[in-house]
Amino acid sequence: MIKNRKAWEKFEIDLLRSQKVDYEENFRIFTELYHLARSLNKFNFEPLEDMEVDIKYALAINGVKRKCSN
Repeated sequence: MIKNRKAWEKFEIDLLRSQKVDYEENFRIFTELYHLARSLNKFNFEPLEDMEVDIKYALAINGVKRKCSN
């Protein structure tokens, strides 16, 4: 359990500032995760395909009523 929150926050900020960003490593990790997701068929490459259905669900869940355009 953290007893001194301010000291912990200072430690975290100092740690983040002291670490150098490795863009190549981050890009490599992203690429590997992307290929893994593609191999597991976890990407929907037709994002607009079911957009209308999603909007209808969102409107129903949030209780929003659509105004008629007429």
